[in-house]
Amino acid sequence: MASAAVLGAQGVQPAEKTHAIALPAGRVNEYVGQYRDTTEPDVVSSVYLDGDKLFIEGAREPRIELQAESADHYVAHGLRVVFARDAAGKVSALTSTFGERSEQSVVRKEERFSDVGVRLNHFSEYTRSEAMIPVRDGVKLHVVILRPAGSETSGEALPFLMQRTPYGTSWVSSAAVNGSKPELAASGYIFVFGDIRGRYESEGKFVMNRAIVAHTTKNDVDETTDTRDTIDWLLKNVPNNNGKVGALGVSYPGFLAMSAGIDAHPAVKAISPQAPMTNVWMGDDFFHNGAFRETYGFDYVQQLEAQKTDARVDSKEDTFDFFLHNVNFAGAADAAKMEKLPTAKVFLTQPAYTKFWQDMAVEKHLTKVEVPTLEVGGWWDQEDMWGTQAEYAALKPHDTKDEVFMVLGPWNHGGWGPTTRHLGVLDFGAATGDQYRKTIEAPFFEKYLKGRAGFDLTGVASFRTGVNQWERYEAWPPKQGFKEAKLYLTADGGLEMEGAPAAGGVGGKAAVSYVADPANPVPYRNRPIQSTYGDGSKWRTWLVEDQRFVSGRKDLVNFSSPVLDKDVTVTGDVVADLFASTTGTDGDFVVKLIDVYPDDAPAPLAGYQLMIVDEIFRGRYQKSFETPEAVTPGKVTEYKWSLHGADHTFLKGHRMMVEVQSSWFPLYDRNPQTFVPNIMTAPKSAYREQTISIYGSEKYPSHLEFLTPE
Repeated sequence: MASAAVLGAQGVQPAEKTHAIALPAGRVNEYVGQYRDTTEPDVVSSVYLDGDKLFIEGAREPRIELQAESADHYVAHGLRVVFARDAAGKVSALTSTFGERSEQSVVRKEERFSDVGVRLNHFSEYTRSEAMIPVRDGVKLHVVILRPAGSETSGEALPFLMQRTPYGTSWVSSAAVNGSKPELAASGYIFVFGDIRGRYESEGKFVMNRAIVAHTTKNDVDETTDTRDTIDWLLKNVPNNNGKVGALGVSYPGFLAMSAGIDAHPAVKAISPQAPMTNVWMGDDFFHNGAFRETYGFDYVQQLEAQKTDARVDSKEDTFDFFLHNVNFAGAADAAKMEKLPTAKVFLTQPAYTKFWQDMAVEKHLTKVEVPTLEVGGWWDQEDMWGTQAEYAALKPHDTKDEVFMVLGPWNHGGWGPTTRHLGVLDFGAATGDQYRKTIEAPFFEKYLKGRAGFDLTGVASFRTGVNQWERYEAWPPKQGFKEAKLYLTADGGLEMEGAPAAGGVGGKAAVSYVADPANPVPYRNRPIQSTYGDGSKWRTWLVEDQRFVSGRKDLVNFSSPVLDKDVTVTGDVVADLFASTTGTDGDFVVKLIDVYPDDAPAPLAGYQLMIVDEIFRGRYQKSFETPEAVTPGKVTEYKWSLHGADHTFLKGHRMMVEVQSSWFPLYDRNPQTFVPNIMTAPKSAYREQTISIYGSEKYPSHLEFLTPE
């Protein structure tokens, strides 16, 4: 069967009967049993008979009747199941394919481990209704409401659980909510899914990450006012509600969930912003420390602003070649005819941290804790790692009632929704997504919306990778039981934790150098590089790709520790403090902290180079993000920036490695390495190779800062 997210989104219907054939009852019974996903063993399907009909279902997937198309071949609406037999002729496995278009299909292979078929899910039947809700300026916003069947007039009054989104609500169904949030659906909530202003079926004008404004007239609208007005209507017009509202969402809906906690409606009792878009210039989707996320900005702005739906960009060209050929973002935007889209206009004219971007930032509004808040993020989130920790950091100093919580796990963007034992080649040894939802997310909303016991998180839950275990801390970064530590880069390519290198550097050498050529930038993932959400894209797992595909290049430098003779744990906010010089007048610096597996590690991890934390800094912003300045050629300059949080143990027998480079293309646009007023429109002649030197000496002690257990 397809993943819960896919099946739930499509709302799988009973089997098609067009090509059905009848098989003898004894033959049909041969398929009955339970099957385990070969890559995610916690995901199980059950095939069973109900009367003379054959069904398949999962714990998070709806019951579907299968119709025989031929021997061992079964079909349902949008689903094809092919059973396989062993040498003795016994059914031993199945392959399920969901999706009628092969290029978008989801394939899952499962091995049979039991001959007994059982019911796996406990789905509650939800009824669906829709409404157009008028808000203060006369615009009407579209919502879909799902509630347990019969709950309008009987049973306990239920709270609302709301998700507002720019991505549409046509997928919303009873199967979808049971599949995506099984724990919450089983408990019973009035789920509300709303199209935000100007998207899909809602009226009004869409504005990307609409800034919060002063509310002096009825026309002063933003996501906080639209949320309040939506809640007002729901409380008055949806029967048998208990007057309490929770909000949650991932990514853009995470930004919208946070909006529910700012100038909050009195009915809002709990919110969970998950991977929220918080400051799209400083560290989320569009810029990181001044470096422009070119491919993401190019694709995402077209997706959201070129139409009222969100058709995705899917180029068949290697985007590395496309952006290199078009020189700069202005050239790429012209090629796509997107230069008039609102956010693209701002990219082209305001690349620095101007008032426009500052007004859009959410964290400056988090000056008090209005409602209990559960922030959620993943260590390998390829889109919004920054927002989770930034919102927590802004809220926590005001948390007088201990109602701000955070969960950081071994996930990519939204990876806590699926089962998630694996990410790429990594195996975390447990169904980490299921663990989070069952023990933290569901109990959080049960406590604050229904008054039930069971939520026992008192601060921060962190999954420590390397040793693969959950840790709990009073706060983040953790304080008790930890000490500050530094990892020094030495000029001979080493790493030392004992102290700064001796005066003059190792062996009299103070720095290590490399030549960075914008005509041959370092790719950020293996080529070909597809469009962000294009067919076959590896975007979702690129942060856990083996870095050996670039680590041998001559236009970067590696600093490596000896083989570790004991475990080393890196926790908290990892900060790069780099002393560097360049022959140019501008330049980018990318720092990666990498776990190098031993050569005799089990395949596929033998010699694997796994990024733990990583981040870019654009040199022109060394003094000010608002006012870029040219870098002084040849001058040793200190660059200090966060690589974000980590909680990882480098195991005995592994090595620690720090990699420094000057491009990460085409996720980030190329720095010409000569200062120009606007890199978005930099002429081809401005792009020149330069020599970069990274210092490791007592005078210029380049290092990483973090916490480690005492």
